[in-house]
Amino acid sequence: MFSLSLLYMKRNWLGNVRDDILAGMVVALALIPEAIAFSIIAGVDPKVGLYASFCIAIVIAFFGGRSGMISAATGAMALVMVLLVKEHGLEYLLAATILTGILQIVAGFFRLGSLMRFVSRSVVTGFVNALAILIFMAQLPEFKGAGVQMYGMVALGLAIIYIFPRFTKAVPSPLISIAAITGISIYFGMDLRTVGDMGELPSTLPIFLMPDLPLNLDTLWIIFPYSLTLMTVGLLESLMTATIVDDLTDTPSNKNRECMGQGVANIVSGFFGGMAGCAMIGQSVINIKSGGRGRLSTLFAGLFLLFLLLILGDWVRQIPMAALVAVMIMVSIGTFDWSSFKNLRTHPKTSSLVMITTVIVVVITHDLAKGVFVGVLISSLFFARRVSRLLKVESSLSEDKDERIYKVYGQVFFASAGVFANSFDFKEVVRNITIDVSGAHFWDLSAVGALDKVVMKFRREGTLVHLLGMNKASATIVDRLAVYDKPNALELMPKH
Repeated sequence: MFSLSLLYMKRNWLGNVRDDILAGMVVALALIPEAIAFSIIAGVDPKVGLYASFCIAIVIAFFGGRSGMISAATGAMALVMVLLVKEHGLEYLLAATILTGILQIVAGFFRLGSLMRFVSRSVVTGFVNALAILIFMAQLPEFKGAGVQMYGMVALGLAIIYIFPRFTKAVPSPLISIAAITGISIYFGMDLRTVGDMGELPSTLPIFLMPDLPLNLDTLWIIFPYSLTLMTVGLLESLMTATIVDDLTDTPSNKNRECMGQGVANIVSGFFGGMAGCAMIGQSVINIKSGGRGRLSTLFAGLFLLFLLLILGDWVRQIPMAALVAVMIMVSIGTFDWSSFKNLRTHPKTSSLVMITTVIVVVITHDLAKGVFVGVLISSLFFARRVSRLLKVESSLSEDKDERIYKVYGQVFFASAGVFANSFDFKEVVRNITIDVSGAHFWDLSAVGALDKVVMKFRREGTLVHLLGMNKASATIVDRLAVYDKPNALELMPKH
């Protein structure tokens, strides 16, 4: 038992200490402008987003199901909150955040994280590419009305990020880039927009508080629809991010634990004056690319964020946005799956269409949940269509021409039920029909309905139907849902 605990600590906390700490520093610096921006989107004070990012990062480091993944306040969640804050105010947002966490814990308890296995690789690729595009587009407003200094500093920042690792990887190049650009800007007194220009930074620790609103059904009626949406968006983005980090690190994650961890983190955030949040793919990629692998990187990101705000606030306010824009452009470039262009020629057209559709929907709506939903829906339809084509029905006539034998191969369900029903010749005059389904499986009500249709049509023609070789699972659903008169219309026979 002790050795297992030691192995867990080494793998998740102490196996990569230096790189985890350095990566956490980079993440914390990049979190500040994003948290402020997301607070502005939601219509709340910047402190709400910054406190949320601190609380969520700290809590998820202990309770999350994916080490090395960063969770904090996010734009996807902020967009859902806008109307709630506008119509009812901050207190209702805090209550909705707490309820969101409760719903996410319930989702984890019912193992909804396991549903990620139904999300196809094409949808994941589309999600990644769309997010990379959105991250890049989010940097463009920083260039609006900016002078040549802004462009020059961003270019210099990118050069440092990509060239510095050729000399040494002892320190993450994004951290060097931020420090260098900030130093140059301060030394030469450059007229660049800074973190301090985005909003007031908090100067005190967050305090525990209960939302100041009536605890009744009216309140629940107001916040529940928002919390349900926040739960869905938060879990979807978190689980998709976990899948991507799994691929980047070639390590598994516990999706159901991640659901519960996100829930605990949001409950804590709500009670400490923060907004709801979830995993951040951009920050997670920064963490992984900077060498972060363990839970320590996430924990240190949260702790260092608070240290920056409370102790180094005056210095943090002077960080040029150009430095952080360069880091986020690096994230955008690193996140995009560039091989997906080449794969358009080699992958199946249906897979490429699912990927492209996911990208288009996400970019147009700026809603990751909608894009993934559409992608999953389309890929499911393509899959059903593909499987339905695998159904095959063969027939042969006995030597005395008194019996027709049909052999069914494949899956009978809603997409193939019509093909199954249309594979029989009901006008042929024979006394007996044998349907051998030993190579088939009946899945749903549509499949049973098709079988009903076949049996009843043959019965009207005065033909006796024998069913041969039905497996136990199919027989169970047929016995429960079929409407024909089984003893008279159908004779169930074991396979010889």
